[in-house]
Amino acid sequence: MDANALRDLIENMIPFHRFLGMRCAEIRPSFVRIELPFREDFIGDPLRRALHGGLLSTLADTTGGMAVWSELRDARSRLSTIDLRVDYLRPGKPELVACEATVVRQGNRVGVTDMRLFHPSSPQETIATGKGVYNITVVKSQ
Repeated sequence: MDANALRDLIENMIPFHRFLGMRCAEIRPSFVRIELPFREDFIGDPLRRALHGGLLSTLADTTGGMAVWSELRDARSRLSTIDLRVDYLRPGKPELVACEATVVRQGNRVGVTDMRLFHPSSPQETIATGKGVYNITVVKSQ
């Protein structure tokens, strides 16, 4: 898929992504980086002021799926998540969070990605890692 079309899909066309404020920082074949500016609504643990785990898994799933989509050539292609694993390694701080996803394997029907979430202010500290498996289908013309 064309990088500009994929960026528009991520940032504007999917209402939930737009609601969260996802911003595509980088797209290249087999790789996507999405950033999410902090909002108070994203706090999951008010005592530690840590980001909600569901927010982090959403960011991982979205970034992984978009990395697979970056490899698709047929505009009729659609993706759905088959499996998602997220390992939470440390609390997310109340600041900008980023996720980078790399395609590990891309077939005709399945794509597999590795994801890493971190704060750009301290990129060496991984907040969470993920593995995503995505089903690829092509919608047939009627």
